[in-house]
Amino acid sequence: MTGRAKTVAFFVTLGSVLVAVAITLNVSWIMTHSRRMAPLVIGIILFALIIAGLIVYTVFLVREIRRNEQHDSFINAVTHELKTPIASIRLYLQTLQSREVSEDQRKHFYSLMIADADRLQYTVEQVLKAGQAGHKKRQDDHRALILLPALVQECVQLAQARHHLTAEQVHVEILPQATETEAWADPEDLRSAVSNLLDNAVKYSGDRVEITVELTTNMYGRTLLRVKDKGLGIPRGHLKSVFNRFYRVPGKAAKQVKGTGLGLFIVRSIVRKHGGRVHAESEGEGKGATFVIELPKPNKQKA
Repeated sequence: MTGRAKTVAFFVTLGSVLVAVAITLNVSWIMTHSRRMAPLVIGIILFALIIAGLIVYTVFLVREIRRNEQHDSFINAVTHELKTPIASIRLYLQTLQSREVSEDQRKHFYSLMIADADRLQYTVEQVLKAGQAGHKKRQDDHRALILLPALVQECVQLAQARHHLTAEQVHVEILPQATETEAWADPEDLRSAVSNLLDNAVKYSGDRVEITVELTTNMYGRTLLRVKDKGLGIPRGHLKSVFNRFYRVPGKAAKQVKGTGLGLFIVRSIVRKHGGRVHAESEGEGKGATFVIELPKPNKQKA
């Protein structure tokens, strides 16, 4: 058991003991003053307030401890995501500075450094977007009428290039009713949401990357974007929690996946600001997962 787990267990036990003591005192008070109505009523109310306060205090304390644990995990993850590419770039630069290399090796080093720089930029952008997502008030000046099939295809091509995937590994299905689907949205934000879902699907697919991206509409005319993978899956009790900031699905396999725990939080924040919803579906661990974005019909008056 880790130090934080022991701390949580201690405060839960302490809170339970205090509640038990309060209940014992309450029962004793009732038995002692059972024939006197006023002290009996006052005692019951006071002890009920004490018990409620103890329960609220214990719950709040445990939540704060867990939140601090998530913050620590996030800092460790971001530190790793920043430190690794910086160390790699530094190593290649030192190699180029200290000795002569062939032109082919030089080009190879440049391509690796560019890839590491892209990784750095991606991590920084995720942190910045998470910070922006935490602000409820935001200007909608950049919204426009977007053709969703084109945006989805663009995001898929970017994911294929970033993760070196083939067209067979990321299959796109634009259903007939969705070929002209539009959305009144911020292009950059929506592109970020779709890209985060694709990156998440790739990361949690392990060695078996087989992703399906489906764009369709429901009976109410709302747009549905499904990103389905056949990877690690999500325990049913965690399907809602995965959208929380810094949240990482527990389990040995999931912990081996690198990340900051911000991607799905960013997706949910963006989708909500566009009047939509997002949810996760999974049959359990090892059975893959499906993430569904639902966007409203565009407001033609705004467009």
